[in-house]
Amino acid sequence: MEEYNYKSRRKFIRDIAGAGAFLAFYSFPTSLLANTDAYTKITILHTNDWHSRIEPFPEDGGKFSGMGGAVYRASIINEIRKQEKNVLLLDDGDVFQGTPYFNFYGGELEYRLMSKMGYDAGTLGNHDFDAGLDGLNKQLVHANFPILNANYNFSNTLLKDKFKPYQVFVKDGVRIGVFGIGIKLDGLVPAKMYGETQYNDPIETAKKTVAILKEEEHCEIVICLSHLGYKYKENIVSDEILAAQTKDIDLIIGGHTHTFMDAPASIKNSAGNEVLIFQVGWAGINLGRVDFFLEKKSKRKWSKHHTVVVAKKTNQNNPK
Repeated sequence: MEEYNYKSRRKFIRDIAGAGAFLAFYSFPTSLLANTDAYTKITILHTNDWHSRIEPFPEDGGKFSGMGGAVYRASIINEIRKQEKNVLLLDDGDVFQGTPYFNFYGGELEYRLMSKMGYDAGTLGNHDFDAGLDGLNKQLVHANFPILNANYNFSNTLLKDKFKPYQVFVKDGVRIGVFGIGIKLDGLVPAKMYGETQYNDPIETAKKTVAILKEEEHCEIVICLSHLGYKYKENIVSDEILAAQTKDIDLIIGGHTHTFMDAPASIKNSAGNEVLIFQVGWAGINLGRVDFFLEKKSKRKWSKHHTVVVAKKTNQNNPK
């Protein structure tokens, strides 16, 4: 792929920056790229906690001045899709709440924009319940992508059967399983907003869901959309705990704690294998990117990680 050549890489960065972004590249075993017929490349793009930030932050000289914005993000996504064959675009929840756009439109605009951008799947964050079950249900019609959650039981609510626990995507013959895990709503969301929604243990739910994805769905890549939060000082279930106590998850896309990460954290799972955890702050300031490379003969996997800062060409400083 040309973008890994230094001169072509500079041009690629310049071209993307012209569309409103700056890309930071991280180390990668470039020897794998010698024979493009030997591997399949899967590109995962992801957002979390964009909290109704439809427009960029005001250009007032503040920390995030001119950053974010749905238009800039859409242009970056379009440019990456032109460069890459196999792209999945995922969101980790807390799409709602944070600007007057949510107060006025109730989440309709957010889901419409995500649909226009071509999101493949999303999950639920605690703030996505801020208009109650009725409010969330009203907006689901505007999302033309599946919203995934495996550990909330909506059987006794009007949202029964509205969400799937997981979705399998096939890209260039590679089966990719994506599932959603939500945070405990009690204490975060007023009880009247989530009604009789039942919260199931995220670790045990993840184990069962991953087993289905690996053993029944035969997925080669497994991705968890987790709105648990990256880590805590208290003994609260988090992405780090989820990674350590499960197996066969390749990537945990995180949210809730608004953690800015330049690159994924690497955690050993219960089988001693690597799990990547990646979260890219909040407000749509960043777009996360993980490229998986699957060697066709051996089925071995490598990954390369990028942070894409969403900003105008004239404001490309990474805030982290």
